[in-house]
Order: sequence, then structure tokens, then C-alpha cells
Amino acid sequence: MTDLSSSEADGAPSGAPSGARGGLFGAGGRFKGGTDPIMEKFNESISFDQRMWDQDIRGSIAYAKAIQKVNIITEEECTLLIEGLTKVRNEWSTNTFQIKPGDEDIHTANERRLTEIIGPTGGKLHTGRSRNDQVATDTRLWTVEAERDILKNDMATLLHVGAEFASKHIDILSAGYTHLQPAQPIRFSHWLMSHMAALQRDAQRLQDIIPRANVCPLGCGALAGNAFGVDREFLAKELGFDGVASNSLDGTCDRDFVVEFLMWSTLMLTHLSQLAEDLIIMNLQRGVTIDDAYATGSSLMPQKKNPDALELLRGKAGIALGRAVGLTASLKGLPRAYNKDLQEDKVPLSQAVE
Repeated sequence: MTDLSSSEADGAPSGAPSGARGGLFGAGGRFKGGTDPIMEKFNESISFDQRMWDQDIRGSIAYAKAIQKVNIITEEECTLLIEGLTKVRNEWSTNTFQIKPGDEDIHTANERRLTEIIGPTGGKLHTGRSRNDQVATDTRLWTVEAERDILKNDMATLLHVGAEFASKHIDILSAGYTHLQPAQPIRFSHWLMSHMAALQRDAQRLQDIIPRANVCPLGCGALAGNAFGVDREFLAKELGFDGVASNSLDGTCDRDFVVEFLMWSTLMLTHLSQLAEDLIIMNLQRGVTIDDAYATGSSLMPQKKNPDALELLRGKAGIALGRAVGLTASLKGLPRAYNKDLQEDKVPLSQAVE
């Protein structure tokens, strides 16, 4: 059997420099040396999960309170941890936080900086906690906040503007089509509100999936729960969750809520794609006119006015479907519980939100 480990005593390939290990699994333990720089680059997630800095700090503050409640740390240590985490938060919010080598992810980065600020007490924060339940918590908090923002602002604005535009043009008649052939005369507003009806269902679906995402996995540990008996109901209340995960293995590896959002995004963009296609055809037939601000010209044919904004909407619907299928394909072969494949959920998730 081929030995995939290095022949070097420190675990790094011959001639390759050893990298620093993150603060959560530094010198000691089973590892004899540093991580190969290639592995560090391949393994890191700080480049994309740093967007969850606020959620990670909120979770850490709640966890500090929870371990103080079970006397793992003193009240003074809890106060010190919270003060230090508040300073870390201020650095992120003012764009002064400095990511350093060894900051594999947002969790190790925040804990490293916390320990720099308050000293060894910072290391007590991770007592009984795993990055498995930590990342699940961060991702759920971030996702629920994004979903609520989309529902309150984006979807509400879109539906309001659509209904207002339909009402303003309620007396305009246009051709109704089936099979792309003129069928019956209809009101333009009736056609527009047919698209708003689909988007209204999208808003309802988004509202439906939020409660399933808003469940607290903090306290699930790596897979078998928390050895120190932290109050998970307290953690859920502190973080604004509706309840706690019912099973610790599932709590650390469940990414249904990410897939649901990606599928929701796919269907919503499918509806916008259908609206865009209708408008492209109506623009071709001179039934509507696209404002110059949302069209582009041709470098060769100056008379042209291209509906690029609408075409891009059609294209983004296809990309959204790819994100949903891609992550679902990654999940389908995973054993219980946490596997590093799950790290790949954040890029499609953040792209879908943006």
C-alpha cells in the first residue's frame, strides 16, 4: 500500500517549507509539524467565510455566557472574553482586522485575535465547542438574516413596484399570446400581474423556509453533543433561534437549509427569467420600450439597442440552477456526520444571496 504521508519527520514533503497550524490545533496532539503551504491554501476558507465574522462573534459571546453558567469559567473570565470579542468585532466593523498566516477560517482568526488581546483566557472559549457546531451556527445565522432581508426589502420592493406599475397602466390593452401566437386581447396590467403572482409565491416560499433554517446547532459539539452540559435552550434564545437541533449528528451536518435557499433562488430567478423573456419579445414587437439606461449598443452596428439587462437575467437563472444541483450532488454521498465537503456550501450560498 502506498504511503501518502511524507518521508520527512515533520510531515512536510522533502524540500517544502512547513506552514503554521491554526490556533485550534497547534503544536502537540498527533501532528509532528506544520501544514504544507499547498495544503494550507487548499484547505483554507477564510477567503470566503470571513463574511460571517459578526455571526461568529455573536455565537462566541453566547457560548461564553453558556459555559460560565455551568462554571467552566468564572464571571470575571466571561466578562473578559466578552470585552475581548467586542474589540475583535470593532476591528472587523472598522476594516482594521488583519488576517494572518494560520487563520484557516473565521473561527481560528477570531480566536487567535481574541487571545492576542486578552491573553490565555481566550483559549478557554473553545472548551466543549467544535468548529463543526460553530460553523453550522454561523451559517444558519447568516442565512436567516439574508433571507429576512431579501423578503423584507428585495421581494417586497419588487412586488410593490410591479403592482404600482400595473395600476398606473391599467387601461392599456395588448395582445395575449399562447404558443407565441396572438390569441386574445388582454390588459397589459393583467399580463404584468401574472408575473407578480409567481413572484408572490416566491415570497411565500421564502417565508416558509426561514423557520427550518432558524434552528440552533450550537452545543452539538463535533457530533456527540456537549460534554459539559451547556444549556442549549439558553444558546438558542441568546442567538434568536426558534429552537434547538433535535439530533447532534444531524445538527452538525445538516445543510438542507442551504439547499432550500439555493432551490428557492433558482425558482425565483426562473420567474424573473420568464419575465425577461416576455419583455425581450415585446420589445422586439415594439410593445414595450427598454430605457437606454438598461440597454447597450453595438461596436459595429450603431443603430442597435440590445436588451442586455434582460438577457443577463435569463443567464443568471441557469447559473442559479447549477449552484443548487452542484451542492446537492456534493451532499448526496456524504456519511454522517460532519465532512469537509460541507465547507463548499458557502460560496454558492453567498453568490445566491448577492
